[in-house]
Amino acid sequence: MGRSRALRILSLALMTASGFAGLGYQIVWSQQCALWLGHESAAVLAVVTAFFGGLAAGAFALGSRVARSARPARWYAACELAIGLWSLLLLALMPAFTAGALRITGVQPSPAWQWSVAFLGTFLLFLPATAAMGATLPAMERLAARAHGQEDEQQSIAALYASNTLGAVAGVLAAAFWLIPAIGLGRTAGISVALNLACGLTALMAFRDRPSHAAEIPPSATKEERAAPVLARLAITGFLGIAFEVLVVRVLSQVTEDTVFTFALLLAVYLIGSAAGAAGYQRWWARRRADSTLTDRLLVALGAACLLGAASLWTAEAVKAFALRVFGTGIVAAMAAEAALAIAAFAPATVAMGALFSHLSDRARARGTSFGRALGVNTLGAAAAPAVWGVVAIPSLGPKLALILVAAGYLALTSRTAWRKPIVWAPAGVALALALFAPPLRFVDVRAGGRIVSYREGVMAAVSVVEDAGGVATLRINNRQQEGSSASYRFDARQAWLPLLLHPAPARALFLGLGTGVTARAAAEAPGLLVDAVELLPEVIEASAAFAREPASPRFHVIAADARRYVRASGARYDVIVSDNFHPARSGSGALYTVEHFQAVQRGLSAGGVFCQWLPLHQLDLETLRTIVQSFLIAFPHGWAMLANNSLETPALGLVGRADASRFDAAAIRDRFARAVLSSPAARIGLEDEFALLGSFIAGPAALQRFAGDAAANTDDHPIVAYRAPRITYAPDSQPRDRLLALLHEVAIEPDELILPATDPILSSWPRRLAAYWVARDRFIESGRGVLPSPRLREMLAQVREPLLAVLRISPDFRPAYDPLLAMATALAQSDVAGARHLLTALAQIQPARIEAPRAISALETDSASAP
Repeated sequence: MGRSRALRILSLALMTASGFAGLGYQIVWSQQCALWLGHESAAVLAVVTAFFGGLAAGAFALGSRVARSARPARWYAACELAIGLWSLLLLALMPAFTAGALRITGVQPSPAWQWSVAFLGTFLLFLPATAAMGATLPAMERLAARAHGQEDEQQSIAALYASNTLGAVAGVLAAAFWLIPAIGLGRTAGISVALNLACGLTALMAFRDRPSHAAEIPPSATKEERAAPVLARLAITGFLGIAFEVLVVRVLSQVTEDTVFTFALLLAVYLIGSAAGAAGYQRWWARRRADSTLTDRLLVALGAACLLGAASLWTAEAVKAFALRVFGTGIVAAMAAEAALAIAAFAPATVAMGALFSHLSDRARARGTSFGRALGVNTLGAAAAPAVWGVVAIPSLGPKLALILVAAGYLALTSRTAWRKPIVWAPAGVALALALFAPPLRFVDVRAGGRIVSYREGVMAAVSVVEDAGGVATLRINNRQQEGSSASYRFDARQAWLPLLLHPAPARALFLGLGTGVTARAAAEAPGLLVDAVELLPEVIEASAAFAREPASPRFHVIAADARRYVRASGARYDVIVSDNFHPARSGSGALYTVEHFQAVQRGLSAGGVFCQWLPLHQLDLETLRTIVQSFLIAFPHGWAMLANNSLETPALGLVGRADASRFDAAAIRDRFARAVLSSPAARIGLEDEFALLGSFIAGPAALQRFAGDAAANTDDHPIVAYRAPRITYAPDSQPRDRLLALLHEVAIEPDELILPATDPILSSWPRRLAAYWVARDRFIESGRGVLPSPRLREMLAQVREPLLAVLRISPDFRPAYDPLLAMATALAQSDVAGARHLLTALAQIQPARIEAPRAISALETDSASAP
């Protein structure tokens, strides 16, 4: 192999490694920025803007100097070393930057201010590295040409661009599927740093700079004028290309599972298509770069491909269902289905994008413009796209019209001559037809007889309220994430009252996450309690009004803000903080289960304050739960666990901690329930006495420590939950009831772990009664596993009568078993008086202190005596 060929291969390898590092940084930095921006989609928009803005700045500022330099190897090496060293410095700077960004953004910023800080802050933070990235490709283009001994000839940039992009694909997939889950964000960035440093040092050793008469000469004014139309097309195509990516990713978030793996797959397919297009151009069309009609053909092909990709989105649900039938079940099959969606939407368009960029770059160089300048204008257009299309166009136009405008934009760039031919008319006609007749690109599952109450496209998500045939309304985010319904009032309200009743006299409460608003509004029923609810998505705040049963209390305040940022930046202290049961696999939710966030919450509690983190056990596998518990215990080492209800299908687990780590005062809890004005709202949702409250606990500190075991903690640097939780989302390996029962078998609690000793004779019996209540609760849940719901009273009674009576014999205090039997006995009296009397008598014997069963028996006897 000759030296020139070896150096050519080396240049491609260096571009591959550099691309790997660059996209590795993008994935890492997006997740780090999500910690203060509050949502991964917002972080992606900001980081993409920062990346392309920095690339443009570097290409403009350094590209022409690289083009004129006789020592391109030193330029390339210096850029790679600058990228690596600045990225290494960022590992130390990022925590301070995050803290500063939180303060500058403020507790409740206006959208304009928040996005300004997001875009400008990330741009300035990454600028030294991204600017250097912008000069690496032009410098390597010079080196590759010199290695070929053809500095005076116009060589196509396509091969280097393709290699760099393929490296980026490898970087995306390796970071998301291997490196970050295994070693965390910081060490993953460290690998990229090592690659940059290695690239720089290798270039210095392999490419020998020598004086060269072939350094490019600055173009003349005449050539600049000739290049202006090409540069304009490069800028606009960069703008439209990233717009297409942003729009497709947003639409598919309503069909895919919207996890960290989803974004990685979509980005990988986008990059693979671009690399394939560049490689195809290098192989088949590079020699035809002087062909004046090739530009028009590529633009028309790209416009048509964008329309084809957009059209595939209307069939996305069918494509996904077909892919799942083909691939089967399991996490690999589920991800393959998401990849199929990405290929259908992205492949044709991105192949054309890669070829068009390569062609326009060659055309610009042929007209006297350096590749650095061509790259600069292209990336400058790309940098503007996330803000324009992601923040403005989606909420105002909707994805359908925005995607059609992108395709129309490509067609509009063709020459006047091209518009005289049918090759342009056909896709233009398709675009017009789609705009006029195609339905909106929104995905909302509506069952027969149901309807969409409201639907709003926001910057970060699509939020809808859907009502079924029975009038039950459900709140959904991106159609995938259900945030509660009008039928779940009792369950949602319990999530507010359980932690509230644990505090002897709460004056101020904070709810992280609003959802339907039922939980926070239920808390506002407590007289004198000030309630703040923090919600990231303004569209959710607006939609929650559909679930309000009555006008909001003047003591109830909704704050449009990121929960993490609010806890850290507000400086407020609360007696009770309740965190919603965020779906751990969804975008950004994993950051609300980190050690750092739990510690910030702990600092936000007043003396004696209570924190409760609700967890959706029906959306969590036990291994992920162990990691969350471990993270919680670092902030609250004396924490407990409780159940919001006894449901087998949608169990919600609450992790409870106190600011002072002390146990609960039984006398204070009794006094709290003694105030009827406070306990009456709680009584309506099954919290009628102290045992209903304390009986909800399932685990004490010792049991939680054993359950967590040696599980790794979920931290900002090592976001284990975001990468582990999707497994059960993609391919559930067990039923929620199985996970709940397995959890109950692993944990336990003793009364002295929960409540302080009491000298009061009445209170002294609580430990014994509590222990019995917990045994009865577990038996109750176990017995429900074999019950088959039936509308026929006798069938249901035959299944549950003896199991529930057995539970009551263990603990007469256990109302969840007493109340259903009482209700069934009352209903049974309509058809079987003797059977009803027999059941009521059994209830009265087990719990003689309760008056409901004896009253029902008396009513039966009265009715019997008055019957003719």
